[in-house]
Amino acid sequence: MINHLLNNKKQWFNVIDIIAIFSWSILLFKYWITGQLYLLIHPNYFLLVLISSIVLLLLSIAKIYQVFIYHQKNPNFEQLANSQHSNLLPKGWGSSLLIAVAVLGLIINPMVLNSQTAMQRGVTDTLPPTTLQTQSFLNQIPPEKRSLIEWVRTLNVYPEPDNYIGQSANITGFVVHLDHLPDNYIYLSRFVLTCCAVDAYPVGILVELPDSRNEFPPDSWLEVQGLMNTVTLPALEVTENKLVKEKRQLVLQAKMVKTIPTPSNPYAY
Repeated sequence: MINHLLNNKKQWFNVIDIIAIFSWSILLFKYWITGQLYLLIHPNYFLLVLISSIVLLLLSIAKIYQVFIYHQKNPNFEQLANSQHSNLLPKGWGSSLLIAVAVLGLIINPMVLNSQTAMQRGVTDTLPPTTLQTQSFLNQIPPEKRSLIEWVRTLNVYPEPDNYIGQSANITGFVVHLDHLPDNYIYLSRFVLTCCAVDAYPVGILVELPDSRNEFPPDSWLEVQGLMNTVTLPALEVTENKLVKEKRQLVLQAKMVKTIPTPSNPYAY
């Protein structure tokens, strides 16, 4: 009777392992099929996630075959499998934690990075050198067709703001309120992903509104059309001693501001 209970306990550990592998296969596939991967990682890794989901599914099927079929032919298989089990955590705990995380992932949808995250990571109108893509400017994209990220890249390559005075612009992004700027200014931003959401960083353009920014709360997504101008304003970056320096900056003077839904793919690359 005791041996029977022990065998049932061992079988239960194997079942937990199978559920853990299968649940992660389903979670990765759910992220891929629903498009939620756009909120988590760079599109370059989408195919890898799909392949991982398929491999995990095949592994769970193989595990079922080992436990319920091969074990019938080789009674020592379970003893061998148990001897190879990691002792880092009590047996069954590791798989149980994986199941719990997978279930939470299936229930809770990933969140879009917001203005609070942007301020924590430091708002800026510059890009790292590896993302400038100077060769993209050979085709000279018309100003009114540049995206917000393309405007930031252009400004990084040709940083003199007076060069853009009077140029038309039509950009989209989410609203960030910066307390050290005048009440009619917002920072229209987007996050740039190089690998995943953990290393995403915010960039954007200052927008001068006709009226107070209170009509456009933080994190709301806007489409803004207008003309570029230069204005001397406090810099986006505040120094460690809270000293705010002024500098001449490129600003989009809004002629039309429209609230839009949050895009299914809110990040840039």
